[in-house]
Amino acid sequence: MPDTTEEIAQAAEPLFELDRKARDLLHPHYRTPLVRVLRVIGEAGDQPELRLLCAGVAVAGVLRGDLKMVRAGARMLLAHEVATAAKSAVKQSVDRWRPRSSADGKEHRPQAGGDRDKELSSFPSGHSAGALAVAGAFAAEYPQHRGMALAAAGVVGAIQVPTCAHYPSDVLAGWGVGGASAGLVNWVLARVRRGTETP
Repeated sequence: MPDTTEEIAQAAEPLFELDRKARDLLHPHYRTPLVRVLRVIGEAGDQPELRLLCAGVAVAGVLRGDLKMVRAGARMLLAHEVATAAKSAVKQSVDRWRPRSSADGKEHRPQAGGDRDKELSSFPSGHSAGALAVAGAFAAEYPQHRGMALAAAGVVGAIQVPTCAHYPSDVLAGWGVGGASAGLVNWVLARVRRGTETP
């Protein structure tokens, strides 16, 4: 097991090389009309859009008198906020040039740091984290729609690569943060629910 930062970085080097190759392949095309369309779709994973989705589900539940839907919206929002806090904590301690900004020879590997420049905040992908957290929370209330929700989150994350907003490893890390956030929220709420049930 690697026990130093340098050894961990060396173990991750094949993944970073894949990141570099993906950037070199995709960067010449990231301003094309097709990729611009993908970028618009991918913005569904941005914080305002996801918060609006969560609130919309909760409001729709209120209007319909559907407590389960209200619960789903609240759960989705909570998972999103946990994921946002977690990815922000990582971004504040890791600097990494975004693919669209690193094609001119800037370092593409993550580095310890705390720069607040948006172009140095590639790791992890917040869109991927938020989308998967929301999908996982929604699936806890509507397991019959789990596949559709996770597929939608997967698309939002995957789109970040051809748009050169993130490297593949940023997206994988974002999915990890989002999945863990949804899992934590779902576990806590399940415990709370069990604790409040009448014996």
